[in-house]
Amino acid sequence: MKMKLLLAGLLTSVTLVGGAAQAAELSIVSGDTGSGLAFLRSQLDRFEADTGHTVTVVPMPSSTTDQFGQYRLWLAAGNSDIDVYQTDVIWAPQLADQFLDLSEAAADVVGNHFPSIIESQTVDGKLVALPAFTDAPALYYRTDLLEKHGKSVPGTWAELETTAMEIMEAERAEGNSEIWGFVFQGNAYEGLTCDALEWVMSNGGGQIVEPDGTISINNDQAAAAIDRAAGWVGTIAPEGVLAYMEEESRGVWQLGNAVFMRNWPYAYALGNGDDSAVKGKFDVAPLPAGDGEGARSAATLGGWNVAVSKYSPDPEAAIELAKFLASEEVQKERAIQQSNLPTIPSLYEDADVLEASPFMENWKAIFEQAVPRPSAPTKTDYNEVSSLFWSAVHDTLSGNGSAAENLEILEADLQDLKGDAW
Repeated sequence: MKMKLLLAGLLTSVTLVGGAAQAAELSIVSGDTGSGLAFLRSQLDRFEADTGHTVTVVPMPSSTTDQFGQYRLWLAAGNSDIDVYQTDVIWAPQLADQFLDLSEAAADVVGNHFPSIIESQTVDGKLVALPAFTDAPALYYRTDLLEKHGKSVPGTWAELETTAMEIMEAERAEGNSEIWGFVFQGNAYEGLTCDALEWVMSNGGGQIVEPDGTISINNDQAAAAIDRAAGWVGTIAPEGVLAYMEEESRGVWQLGNAVFMRNWPYAYALGNGDDSAVKGKFDVAPLPAGDGEGARSAATLGGWNVAVSKYSPDPEAAIELAKFLASEEVQKERAIQQSNLPTIPSLYEDADVLEASPFMENWKAIFEQAVPRPSAPTKTDYNEVSSLFWSAVHDTLSGNGSAAENLEILEADLQDLKGDAW
């Protein structure tokens, strides 16, 4: 039996593109963090009022790794209970065969989005998902604490270590016993792949697997970057960071218990909420650079999209929902209320957006430093590549072997996985 919410208007006739159809019962999955689920529900309520369709939200774990695993199980089984999936930017090559081609249905709107993002969701000429928002993380920093202690925003990881330690120790000496220098995502899941890719890339250590498919991760600069991060655990970061995902990091930060945080844009609006201890006391900057040859700021490219299952019994209505969630109207509200980055360039100049989220103008510089995870070159093997990588990094952070030792093993495992070609 489908997981649908039956409302009184179920049998009313609504007009769809291409003709009249009965109102549909739709389901969409969501693993939204923070206030994302409430925002989605508010948009779906509007969609229901406008169309006569009903939409049930099927909640998912916040871990993207767990979400992906569940998606694969459902889609492999031909599950018709879910009509619309929210998908990470990296999943398109792996799930393309299970989603409808939206090229024709969205032909009138694809030109409104950043071409690179549309390209990222196009597999073998098939547009498998429509972009809802893009993403790139930043360094969140406490403006009040930096000013109080006469410090500037760190431009390198070495400067971050020093500044975080000095402010943390000074604050603790004044009785602020709960303060930490830096929080990030250290749990063994896709989020750690994102964090660690930034450490490695920012230190000139490459992209794990290069765009041409070459396995590059086993190098001295990559090892140095990961060893440096291991040194943060228990010093400027709590031991518990080894179990942190985005929300655990934000929880510590929003209580006022961190000087710096690495996180995505969604944490900005929440950090300025009335219930936040850091409201009006923080800002964002590009993530620090390393100090190896080719060092630069690097931010993992993220973003979420909406895809329609080929097993949906109501494909027309499901496509209508996908287009609605990717629309300029919804993206504008998402930018204002959720501080999510639009995929429609014109919204970065929208007065309402910039009034509500003035930081978005500055996020362009962060977005320009974005580096993709190696999902394109590794294709359907990406999930296993990422799992092997984050496991090697987590072992290093946990003190189970040095980065050099773990990266040597990782390289061998990746070579076995690759075989003759990805």
